[in-house]
Amino acid sequence: MLLTEDQRLIRDAVRAYAREQLWPHAARWDREHTFPREAHRGLAELGCYGVCVPTDYGGAGLDYVSLALVLEEIAAGDGGTSTAISVNNCPVCAI
Repeated sequence: MLLTEDQRLIRDAVRAYAREQLWPHAARWDREHTFPREAHRGLAELGCYGVCVPTDYGGAGLDYVSLALVLEEIAAGDGGTSTAISVNNCPVCAI
């Protein structure tokens, strides 16, 4: 798939964050039934919540390919956090 420059930048930023802040802790968070609030704050700062929500409503105003990239990069090492981000973006924000 050919990505735009913005999509590549989004993918790379989320991948770097996920590798450093999510993936090393994912198994422990699952075992301990922990919701990583600080990690989610970092994801929010990256714009991972409300990816496809228009900027007029406080979202990132991006496309669905960008959303897929965000979810894919998080899910590569942390399925639980990816699910939380997916639920926020797909059924919640889509409404």
